[in-house]
Amino acid sequence: MGIATAPAFGSDQAKPAGPAPYPKANAEMALFGIYEISKILTTPARLELTLSNVVNVLTSFLQMRRGMIVVLDDGGDVEIVATAGWAEQGGRGGRAIDSLPRAVIDRIVATTTPVVAQDIATDPLFETADGLLAEEAGMRVSFIGVPIKADNKVVGTLSIDRVWDGRTQFRIDDDLRFLAMVANLAGQTVRLHRILSADRQRLLDERSSLEKALGNELANRVPNAIPKVEGIVGESVAVKRVLQTIAVVAKSNSTVLLRGESGTGKELFARAIHDLSPRKAKAFVKLNCAALPESVLESELFGHEKGSFTGAVGQRAGRFELANGGTLLLDEIGEISASFQAKLLRILQEGEFERVGGSKTLKVDVRLVCATNKNLEEAVAKGEFRADLYYRINVVPVFLPPLRERPGDIPHLARAFVQRFNAENGRKMSISAAGLDLLSHCYFPGNVRELENCVRRTATLAHGDMITPDDFACHTGNCLSALLWKSAPKKPGVPDPITMLASGVSVVAPTPSHGVPPAVYPVAPVEPAPAAAPLPASPAEAVASGGLCEHADANCPALGGRPSERERLVDAMERSGWVQAKAARILGLTPRQIGYALKKHNIELKRF
Repeated sequence: MGIATAPAFGSDQAKPAGPAPYPKANAEMALFGIYEISKILTTPARLELTLSNVVNVLTSFLQMRRGMIVVLDDGGDVEIVATAGWAEQGGRGGRAIDSLPRAVIDRIVATTTPVVAQDIATDPLFETADGLLAEEAGMRVSFIGVPIKADNKVVGTLSIDRVWDGRTQFRIDDDLRFLAMVANLAGQTVRLHRILSADRQRLLDERSSLEKALGNELANRVPNAIPKVEGIVGESVAVKRVLQTIAVVAKSNSTVLLRGESGTGKELFARAIHDLSPRKAKAFVKLNCAALPESVLESELFGHEKGSFTGAVGQRAGRFELANGGTLLLDEIGEISASFQAKLLRILQEGEFERVGGSKTLKVDVRLVCATNKNLEEAVAKGEFRADLYYRINVVPVFLPPLRERPGDIPHLARAFVQRFNAENGRKMSISAAGLDLLSHCYFPGNVRELENCVRRTATLAHGDMITPDDFACHTGNCLSALLWKSAPKKPGVPDPITMLASGVSVVAPTPSHGVPPAVYPVAPVEPAPAAAPLPASPAEAVASGGLCEHADANCPALGGRPSERERLVDAMERSGWVQAKAARILGLTPRQIGYALKKHNIELKRF
């Protein structure tokens, strides 16, 4: 055995008759190798993958048979093993560490110096290293191992072995020098990864602590300020803030505009406004404006007289009459036609109307709650929605958070849906902790509605009374909902995933966190993520945060002042120096979602 000062050996071997199978390790080749390895180490990737690529590329610059990088944790236990050459020898990469005696690793760590063995068969450190011996008898195996240091502390080892087959030519001191440089670069990479991992965990802990503190402060600031509403499940700060808002709004008669993505529970929150208001003893009437054509919608809202049109066999009261003294919910208000908007504006301003085919003016006292998932500001800018009607219904806007901004509520919602399923079907189903964990990592573009459908479908098809991860469609590659949100272009002659599933063929669904819901409008968050860095104020952001402009300028929300989804994405990328992970923290998303959104909007990455 030798150490770093061991003399060169092998240089006096006979030259092979033909050209050497490997290029001679010289200064130029070593420099090129360091350059290639430095590119790998600076490429954003998981540490395990980066180190594996480093070991693999070493085979191009060293006359080696096998290579291994071992990274140790703070306790000295093996944390990461990256290998090259073991698969070719018939072994399994996961068991390669068993072939390298722990005594060798301990020697390198304890002495912080390289270990060199000219023949492992005669070295006592390698008594148990049968896996490193040559397959053919008579061949000598040499070993070189160097420490990987970070902050003057050994965090791992880099080692190679080679077989003396009579054709190899090398100098051990050159190889030691080259491996020491590679180990130094690898040590800095390990250090940076650990710093980033620690920072990420610290930010997550701070965010969790801050959310908990905010929740406690919110609950203790005003006793009983957060009401308990039947049907609304959630313990997140976002939901509590919305409930606190509607508890205040419900005391007045002001018109409320509920805004949020499809499936966020706008009807439930509208019912909560009614139940918490002085009008709770009166009727709560609802109407989906997108479900009816204009002619039928007018009759539904205002009523009609007998004979006013074909099929009107009697007088009928409209929804406004039925809701007199109570609350009327107009869902999907953004879908009504321009001509009907003028008719609706009159009753909102005057509180009076006439039935279809009638001449008598009726007056009503109705609390109006509107709901939409449409970008009304953009619709006003395009002339698709009347600005005066927009101001009339947008008195008190309430933004409902999507499910991805309240992942902690998913387990509570899932249990509630299972209980509802049991009550409706006389079952005794329950969901395991692993099943809840699986749901918590899904994206759910359809929000709470999609989660309920997922739980009901799984409970219906489950084989036992306990729902496990194996029962979910995404686990078996049959998640139709996940495929629904994947907007991949169809290729000629290739059936789409929906057709394949319909024919009984299992399809691997895209990772839920990759999914991005259909373009609705950039919903303003109920509460910014505590850990996200604050964005510098700008006119567009000021509008998006709730400020209203009475002037017809470019920043007026009625004229499209709210930034689009693409603009918000570009703005976040520019503020983060085009680092996707930082942009994800700014927007409260994951880096994978940011990557999908960049592809969706065809935004080219800028590299510096």
